[in-house]
Amino acid sequence: MSDDVLRSVHDLLPVFAERAQQVDESGHVCDATIEELGSAGVLSLLQPGRYGGREGDPLEFYRAVRAIAGVCGSTGWLAAVLGVHPWHLALFDQRAQDEVWGADPAVLVSSAYAPMGRLRPVAGGYELTGSWKFSSGCDHASWALLGAVLFGAEGRPVDFFTVLVPRQDYSIHDVWDVVGMRGTASNEISVPGAFVPEHRVVRNYETAQLRGPGQKVNAGPLYRLPFATIFTYAVATPIVGIVEGCYESYLSEMHERVRLSLGGGRFAEDSFAQVAVARAASEVDAATLQLERNLRELWDLARAGADLPMSMRLRSRRDQVRATERSLTAIDLLFKTAGGNSLHRGNPVARAWRDAHAGSAHVANEPERALALFGRGAFGLPVEDNLI
Repeated sequence: MSDDVLRSVHDLLPVFAERAQQVDESGHVCDATIEELGSAGVLSLLQPGRYGGREGDPLEFYRAVRAIAGVCGSTGWLAAVLGVHPWHLALFDQRAQDEVWGADPAVLVSSAYAPMGRLRPVAGGYELTGSWKFSSGCDHASWALLGAVLFGAEGRPVDFFTVLVPRQDYSIHDVWDVVGMRGTASNEISVPGAFVPEHRVVRNYETAQLRGPGQKVNAGPLYRLPFATIFTYAVATPIVGIVEGCYESYLSEMHERVRLSLGGGRFAEDSFAQVAVARAASEVDAATLQLERNLRELWDLARAGADLPMSMRLRSRRDQVRATERSLTAIDLLFKTAGGNSLHRGNPVARAWRDAHAGSAHVANEPERALALFGRGAFGLPVEDNLI
């Protein structure tokens, strides 16, 4: 991250921390926070330079996300998902990019990638209908990236696409009332029927093959990286950051605590607590080190113009879901040993515990499928999946 963005992010952390409880209670990240994330440069780190973005090192983007999530899980989650969508939009036809960023490079895009939409071919493009849940930060966005299925003449699925839709073509339904990540306002989007021109549609298969029409104008190495790494790390990294922040809060809160039961004494001198802290710290370190190793190696290859081996892409996906698993193991240890005080509403350990578990429910954080794909590759079996 460039020094100015790094300084801006760290200057904002106390502000985001102070707002965290209100974010959790209100179910919204305020407009001021989104504006501050934009002004700091976080939301444009992966945006093409030709459209006013920083087109920077992806590792630095995820480090910024981790830091923000450490003080407010919902804010970190929105920084990640709203900040990663400019990268995906850069793979679309130049005409689509011009429509979004031509007048205002600060325009934001949300997403709901589950293929819940239905595409019907019409002259010049498609007609889209459907309803999508879990579009994080959609209230702050002017466009949405939506998953859709193209059906053939016999009514059978033919192909899977991601479709770019402007705000006037969809409605948002306020249905987000959940136990964790409450401030993400991941509401429901519905499209009763909208025309989508061909230049605002991208085949998921082409994206998985590291191809996209946008690469004709965005030829830099950033846009040669796998969607499966860039996007899935955006929904795993906030969880790691949440647990990192919780760990620091836990140490601060528990350092001087004196137990009134179980023999009394200072909590910090309890060997069982010390072991729990060691295990939690190790899990978070392992998650962070693997994620950063994979990003750095993929980035180095992309900058060198080299091929990205399937084995590395599989490893990146493996370590992404393992990072989520490790983070949950760590925060469960902290929550369990924090005692009854952690049950109170407003306790930062409790909020972090809820946020981490809520974020882990994202389908990209589900471990079994990703781990099985790695296993297939390790055994030399063919691997076909759009999230590799």
